[in-house]
Amino acid sequence: MIRLKYKKLTNARDLGGMRAANGRTIRPHKLIRSGKLTKLPADTVRALEELGITTVVDLRIESERCADPDCEIGGCVYLHLPVLCFPALGISSDFSIFSTVEKERDRVQREGERIRREFGSIDRYMIETYRSILFSETSKAQLKQFLQLVRNETGCILWHCASGKDRAGICAMLVEALLGVDEKTILEDYMRSGRNLRRKYVLNRLGIVLVPFNLNLKRILLALMRTKKKYLQSVIDEMHARYGGIVGYCQQELGVTEKDITFLRTKYLL
Repeated sequence: MIRLKYKKLTNARDLGGMRAANGRTIRPHKLIRSGKLTKLPADTVRALEELGITTVVDLRIESERCADPDCEIGGCVYLHLPVLCFPALGISSDFSIFSTVEKERDRVQREGERIRREFGSIDRYMIETYRSILFSETSKAQLKQFLQLVRNETGCILWHCASGKDRAGICAMLVEALLGVDEKTILEDYMRSGRNLRRKYVLNRLGIVLVPFNLNLKRILLALMRTKKKYLQSVIDEMHARYGGIVGYCQQELGVTEKDITFLRTKYLL
């Protein structure tokens, strides 16, 4: 796993070097996950071009893409594949509390109250949102297409959401599992987002202290910024119960075959 520390690029890493099936490792500069590619400086764009990225998959919903469009990376094909088909507080946003206060205060307050009323806790809300990404029919169709893109890619594919934590993390989990990465390592990769986003969390926490939200909503906003192992673990546990594991889920729900798995491992493993 190689963290990509480029200016203004959030939570980016190359899956290259991760240990996978039969002691092999993932090839570098082939599979990259990140946060949004918005307003990147020229030297960051140049660095991404030098990595040889040929396909960018944007997992965000349309309103996010319009608000924060991707920068243009030379030689790339851009594809829009929203794996979450509705706005979700803490998911379909990179969660800059300062912009939230200016543009969407009323909406955030209403949504925060709805979460408290319908789910009782942020953890239950986040787990249900993860479930909707993996088990709703619309999202499954998008995930199936995402895995087909990974299978058919001839160069380097980068996929991203807003902060690179939730939607990008779920897609990374599927790819890693199909390549034979063990679940402990998958969860460790997921939890790296919390460390990578720590600076943004600290800044947003300061902002929350200053804004005129009620105390309950402030607690909700702070909780939504965190990366918790239980969010991904809960859906992994459900996939084990229903399909025998992550790979079983991919086979039974996303149409992945044994031939596909062999092909992916031949293609992406050293």
